[in-house]
Amino acid sequence: MADAPAVRVRFCPSPTGNPHVGLVRTALFNWAFARHHGGTLVFRIEDTDAARDSEESYEQLLDAMKWLGFDWDEGPEVGGPHAPYRQSQRMDVYADVARRLHEAGHAYHCYCSTEELDARREAARAAGKPSGYDGHCRDLTADQVAVYRLERREPILRFRMPDTAIAFDDLVRGRLSFEPENVPDYGIVRANGAPLYTLVNPVDDALMGITHVLRGEDLLSSTPRQIALYAALADIGVGAGGTPRFGHLPYVMGEGNKKLSKRDPQASLNLYRERGFIPEGLLNYLSLLGWSLAEDRDVFTVDELVAAFDIAKVNSNPARFDLKKCEAINAEHLRRLAPEDFVRRLVPYLQAPGLLPAEPTAAQLELLAKAAPLTQERMVVLGEIVGMAGFLFVAPEDFAVDPDDAAKVLTADARPVLEASIRALEALGDFGPEPIQAALREALVDGLGIKPKFAFTPLRVAVTGRRVSPPLFESMELLGRPETLRRLTAALAALPGA
Repeated sequence: MADAPAVRVRFCPSPTGNPHVGLVRTALFNWAFARHHGGTLVFRIEDTDAARDSEESYEQLLDAMKWLGFDWDEGPEVGGPHAPYRQSQRMDVYADVARRLHEAGHAYHCYCSTEELDARREAARAAGKPSGYDGHCRDLTADQVAVYRLERREPILRFRMPDTAIAFDDLVRGRLSFEPENVPDYGIVRANGAPLYTLVNPVDDALMGITHVLRGEDLLSSTPRQIALYAALADIGVGAGGTPRFGHLPYVMGEGNKKLSKRDPQASLNLYRERGFIPEGLLNYLSLLGWSLAEDRDVFTVDELVAAFDIAKVNSNPARFDLKKCEAINAEHLRRLAPEDFVRRLVPYLQAPGLLPAEPTAAQLELLAKAAPLTQERMVVLGEIVGMAGFLFVAPEDFAVDPDDAAKVLTADARPVLEASIRALEALGDFGPEPIQAALREALVDGLGIKPKFAFTPLRVAVTGRRVSPPLFESMELLGRPETLRRLTAALAALPGA
């Protein structure tokens, strides 16, 4: 028995708009499948629609793939034996294949106008018949063609589907069969000569030796058409003659149990990057949208995902995107980061609002390294570092207390707390967390008889600007005695009735 061909999969997005999580899930499954089998991932850009495609979106796709850690074996910036990998640069290839399909009788010119097509579809629906293309131009005579040409009609090129059922074994859904009346002839080249998706993707798959096509369920209806086209391509000698195996991934559902659209705000990959999700957490969660490592295990590494990935274990049922679960998994991956790695990833999120300069000083990085252990266990996304530890990096003149927290906590009742705290900290010799805690507990809990919760909350708000922060006494140590006292004094002066 001959060995199975080496796995070759492709990821071929269109450069339109921002990358979205459904697209990332498709890329992830293709990448994991290729890496699991020691195969090849071909990264191909489907940019034949000049009206919708943009160079900005193309650059965002490349950047997203790199950020997520997806390496590709053939494609943009890598090259390969089937270059170029942007479809807009392969128009001559498609034109040649379309011509050969036409000459071999696998495709024909269709002169039907949009109005005629719409009228016949409406009549078919009214009669309870399938409303797809009715084959009107399948077997035109030379005289009929001459009349259409005299009318200056510009034909499209339409592929001739076989008159038999098309069946295949879907890697996710099992055996599927499509009757010919449900898969009519379809267009492959526009009247202006521009090739359509229905032609270019199968042609590239054939020429590039793609063995497996893993894609979204929304493309399932086009699969029988592509299978028929692969057979026609083999007949005219395009590609190696094999038909890829297909696996159609389940829908990702959003709010209201509706299919998650790329226009939904929660679908944007950029949103998750900006909030501070890390690739390890996001990919872990997205892999759970249709697949699982084990029934009792939701958190795992990318390497573990690749080692265990089995396309046959992908569930065909729609998967619901649960933001809370995505956040929880990301938080777990944040906690797993090595301290140095965690600090490195925090820097851009402090640079964005200007809390750190483009080139942080050694002292600033040292301060961040000291603060990181106080925040790592409490954070869900990296972006939370601004609210959680930004008070350490803000210039004294720019420090401000959250107005809502100030109104609730820094009331007239806080005056004795702040006054006693200032006296205790001024007299303190060692300004470390333990001495700070001991001195404040003696001054406030023992001296004023205030419960710790009520004693320390005004201090937390005055020093960090918020009611939620890293541990108070460690925060004071990091700020240092002069800045801590300055903030307490400023808060005291700002109290009502001061």
